[in-house]
Amino acid sequence: MATHPGGTGRLPDSFLTPGSSSFAEFLGEQAPELLPGRRTPPTSAVTNETPHATTIVAATYEGGVVVAGDRRATMGNVIAQRDIEKVFPADEYSCVGIAGAAGLAVELVRLFQVELEHYEKIEGITLSIDGKANRLAALIRSNLPMAMQGLAVVPLFAGFDLESSGGRIFSYDVTGGRYEETAFHAVGSGSVFARGSLKKLYRDDLTSRECVMAVVQALYDAADDDSATGGPDLSRRIFPIVAMVSADGYSRLPDIEVGEIADEVIAGRMRRPDGPAANLS
Repeated sequence: MATHPGGTGRLPDSFLTPGSSSFAEFLGEQAPELLPGRRTPPTSAVTNETPHATTIVAATYEGGVVVAGDRRATMGNVIAQRDIEKVFPADEYSCVGIAGAAGLAVELVRLFQVELEHYEKIEGITLSIDGKANRLAALIRSNLPMAMQGLAVVPLFAGFDLESSGGRIFSYDVTGGRYEETAFHAVGSGSVFARGSLKKLYRDDLTSRECVMAVVQALYDAADDDSATGGPDLSRRIFPIVAMVSADGYSRLPDIEVGEIADEVIAGRMRRPDGPAANLS
């Protein structure tokens, strides 16, 4: 964006004029070409030429929510990247995991982060978790022309609700439809297998560590059946990204701790390849 037209080096007057608390709306007025949805869609599908992020899982526990993502990005039948990051903090009490066209998804998350920070600075308060989920839905909806060309972005949003003092999970479709999920959910190419795994492992009384163990097990099961989902890479020590959001805010588990949990999961699979059995009592 240009500086003040008078050549003073100051910001333009539009930056100093009170207006909407939405950064996306401000950007749409001042520099609409920078919004993801304002780009000219490609004339042909480029799905196999663009790195895509895959599986994201989330599950609630008493006191918060856990979000985890594998590290593989694929480009058709080729592994484009082995250590991509798919889980990002949205603000102090929420996070978002990405699935779909990796480049567009990362850019959308960055815009979402600025959107929440801008709102907080303008209004002086933190946006409610429902408000955050709605803002993300609007950003996804703006990407619909690209999604129709195969460059879809389908994130999974989760956070800690300060009013209800519990974790909440929201999923989306490519049109920006927003859906609140109960207990756990997964998105991406391996989501069917991850949800199937969580169905047998999830309980309402999980501790935070048990919840982390459950989502890592779910990612392992997804990688076992879906070639686009990457499992734990022992030789390179690349493990899933695991984030937790609670009353204490967002935190990402250290790679060493995630590696220990992954080693425990793999050791269990050596004895039982299909994973732990569900408690039927």
